[in-house]
Amino acid sequence: MNSFEIGGQPVGLGEPAFVIAEAGSNHNGDLDTAKELIDVAAEAGADAVKFQTFRAEDLYVEESGEVEYLDDDRSIYDIIESMEMPYEWIPELHDYCLDREIQFMSTPFDERSAEELAEYVPAWKVASYTSSHTPFLRHLAGTDKPIIMSTGAHEIDEVFESVSALREAGVEDLVLLQCVAAYPTPLSEINVRVVETLQEEFGVLSGLSDHTFDPVTAPSAAVALGASIVEKHFTLDKSMEGPDHEFALEPDELDRMVSAIRDTEAALGTGEKRVLEVEQELHDKARRAIHATEEIATGDKFTPSNVDVLRPGDRKPGLQPKFYDEVIGRVAATNIQSGSGIHWKDVSDHES
Repeated sequence: MNSFEIGGQPVGLGEPAFVIAEAGSNHNGDLDTAKELIDVAAEAGADAVKFQTFRAEDLYVEESGEVEYLDDDRSIYDIIESMEMPYEWIPELHDYCLDREIQFMSTPFDERSAEELAEYVPAWKVASYTSSHTPFLRHLAGTDKPIIMSTGAHEIDEVFESVSALREAGVEDLVLLQCVAAYPTPLSEINVRVVETLQEEFGVLSGLSDHTFDPVTAPSAAVALGASIVEKHFTLDKSMEGPDHEFALEPDELDRMVSAIRDTEAALGTGEKRVLEVEQELHDKARRAIHATEEIATGDKFTPSNVDVLRPGDRKPGLQPKFYDEVIGRVAATNIQSGSGIHWKDVSDHES
């Protein structure tokens, strides 16, 4: 699993998850709204804000009918055409992202859009429905950029075909995202464990493109399972007109998502088991040790009635509990006060 950089930011196992705030087409054709979306993503602490760049004529056949889930009387072709982002926005949005210190990304859905974006994006995001378009994958591979590919609505054998095409075209820096192509996705269907499956089956970095309503559960679970990238749609207001607003996160929810991801990473830690600094006081005061429960004179025998395994509190702890059976039955080599820890120097006939 290659670690690599997106716009100078490390992406890989052991690195913070790269969070993509998916603005998509939620700009509703208004440049100021697009910039406001960038502001929201930057303020939430996302690493990148991503739009979508396409042309309806390069995406759908004419007279393509309607899509039931959109609840829109227009044809899917007309809906997509109304969502197009003007190419002339690209350099302006890129520069605005630079000013806001967040990376600009946009998903191309066709070669023409990819050519318009190539100068301005640090990596390619391949949408689920494009992931089996191998001629287009080879086109993107020729630009020598990292590729992040969603896998929604595809069987694993189809993902193998797409990954093989990218590898044969020379792509080394690749991340596969678990994605369910349902808008919204029921939480019971998001199947976050596929994040692990993608790593194991393909030997690549993996992540999650999430369309559930919940801002925290699936992203946090994905990070806990090793996701290197998390992507989620957001909007300024769910009540805005357009197909992608209703299931997207509002600004406060995007804040919660990013915070939850960072909290999850903090909670996961390094995996190294050791006594931490925050544990040190209770390590010293609450771990049980061997102590005298009454005064013991030199020559007295240690017995269960005058020795016990207790917490020392502010007293100096005695021997570890594992030595209790070795102490019992021996005799004291020194006078020991009640409550004092018992050490090897206090035990006769012991070589240490």
